[in-house]
Amino acid sequence: MKKIVLYFILGLLVISCTNDNQEVQTVIDNQYTYQTKNIVLLVVDGPRMSETWEEVNRENIPNRVSLLSQGVFISDFKNNGSTNTNPGHSAMCSGVYENIKNNGTELPGYPSIMQQWLKYTGEDKTKAWIITSKDKLEVLNDCKLEDWKGKFQPSVDCGINGNGSGYRPDAVTVDKVKLVMEKYSPNIIVINLKDVDSNGHASNWNGYIDAIKKTDTSIKEIWDHIQSLSAYKNKTTLIVSNDHGRHLDSKGGFAQHGDDCNGCRHIEFFAMGPDFKKNTIISTGNYEQIDITSTMAELLGVPLQYANGKIIKNVFK
Repeated sequence: MKKIVLYFILGLLVISCTNDNQEVQTVIDNQYTYQTKNIVLLVVDGPRMSETWEEVNRENIPNRVSLLSQGVFISDFKNNGSTNTNPGHSAMCSGVYENIKNNGTELPGYPSIMQQWLKYTGEDKTKAWIITSKDKLEVLNDCKLEDWKGKFQPSVDCGINGNGSGYRPDAVTVDKVKLVMEKYSPNIIVINLKDVDSNGHASNWNGYIDAIKKTDTSIKEIWDHIQSLSAYKNKTTLIVSNDHGRHLDSKGGFAQHGDDCNGCRHIEFFAMGPDFKKNTIISTGNYEQIDITSTMAELLGVPLQYANGKIIKNVFK
């Protein structure tokens, strides 16, 4: 009884000493707080919101519309850093905005949630994966910081064979994700699907729209696969977001991206998991790309270093 009273008093002290503008981190051990044991971060590379959630009838994303009954969508989610592929992915994984080179020749400056989770838990590298259609995203498994470089690196399966060998179709990446889940049951997976971005850069409008539709199907396919596996069912959170959007028509159109126009900055946050709200659309909270890292860490009970984001508290039950 004395211990219970002591814990209660300590909890009150933690809360009372916290600035009103700060997010209160979890005080209770994560294993007693959240049902989530695994997180899949699926990054759809470069769609504009005007062709996804803001399209009049949302006809290009019917699966997400249907899955919203199981999940939560933030309508005003932003990338407030560099609106390019590698910096956007790095921001989501490290919680720090950096203008790193976009060609895969520069490591992020700070360790990712994957590296920090591997160090904190002592798990084997096969329990954290980066599986991407773009080979240049292999740099996400490391960082430049001296105490972390070359250490606690997650497993990678990027592009055709990795190591700068080129891009591959998203269908191949989805198959790789499913195989890795079945073989290794990793607790963290970061996925990149690139076909939307590739068709955009090719100025192929029909291919761009078709890729958005196929990606929407892939999201449901991965979610269904999660629910089919005992290691994942009812204990896995899936977060769907974007590295960047695309230019508004008034800023040059869908073929390119990379500036601070709202078309490039406005991105998706859609998520499903045992600890999140269901059938919910959130339009408040001022949430952004680097907040994904802090939210993942909160669910997994990882004490983050370096990250500048906040926990996306409005999505929790």
